[in-house]
Amino acid sequence: MSQLTVDQGSATRSGPAIRPAPDVSTGDQSPAPASELAADLTADLAGAPLLGRRRPLRWASAGVAAVLLAMLVNTLFTNPRFQWHIVGEHLFSQAILDGLMLTIWLTAAVMVSGYVLGIAVAILRLSDNPVLSSASFGFVWLVRSVPPLVQLLFWFEIASLYPRLSIGIPFGPEFASVQTAHLFSAIVAAYVALTIDVGAFAAEIVRGGLLSVDKGQTEAAQSLGLSRWRTFRRVVLPQAMPAIIPASGNLLIGMLKATSLVSVIAVQDLLGAAELIYNDNFQVIPLLLVATLWYLVLTSVLSVGQFLLERHFTRGRRSGGGSGLVSLWRANLRLFPHRVHPPAKGGAA
Repeated sequence: MSQLTVDQGSATRSGPAIRPAPDVSTGDQSPAPASELAADLTADLAGAPLLGRRRPLRWASAGVAAVLLAMLVNTLFTNPRFQWHIVGEHLFSQAILDGLMLTIWLTAAVMVSGYVLGIAVAILRLSDNPVLSSASFGFVWLVRSVPPLVQLLFWFEIASLYPRLSIGIPFGPEFASVQTAHLFSAIVAAYVALTIDVGAFAAEIVRGGLLSVDKGQTEAAQSLGLSRWRTFRRVVLPQAMPAIIPASGNLLIGMLKATSLVSVIAVQDLLGAAELIYNDNFQVIPLLLVATLWYLVLTSVLSVGQFLLERHFTRGRRSGGGSGLVSLWRANLRLFPHRVHPPAKGGAA
């Protein structure tokens, strides 16, 4: 009886050729060695292209997302009630630009002051003094428990609780006093309330970043003779920044949007300026779109800045897979299966 075996001499990329097995009755008993046959099959398999795994759900979700995006674009350009011509008229109006500048100034001032306060509170939280540590914990707990809008209204109405603020000896004579209503205007109340709110969250961000650095790093630096300040600046802080920056960027963007709350107490920020205009011309949706577009621009700029800072402080930790916005975009938007070709071996045809 004849058999079929693999002819290793006529194997091709499409698969090994088949030839008849030697007839035992005629005395031809010289089949190909098993090791040569396995090596040939391995070479054929190594040269074959690799196909990516089929992902039908990914295709389906991409199709649904494309349909929803098309519907959104269609309604933006075909619905006349958006009144884009009114949006264009007010997008660069002086009142809107003044409100935009106030929003930017308030965000920057609150973040700087809040982080100064937060760093101080974080240092107290890490202190060995139980009184200071407990006091800082109580401050963080209280501020994080109260919504920002409630804090804002509380500081705006602080004159109802304390009509006068004075400076003097505790439980003794007063040296100077001022009417609280004259001191706490709407913008001052907004600045104080938002600064305290940011300070509590910044304290936890900074404390978490510092605790993420192993204590052995500090001990090793001090064993080399570095001062405490130099150890913090050159060893601890660079390693803590990758943990601090993402949360700080999110806090900054959140604070930019939280400044819209100050319109409740009649501060003419970006949203407040838009409200004043649509209270006059009753074009509510177009003016809200104006504010939305400016918030989109500001948050996009801050997001790019956050990405660049993260890339700067993590440059020693990145793998060799590339960097930059384009690589990040490609890494998160791989929708289609692709062929992976193995690297060619040296000397292979």
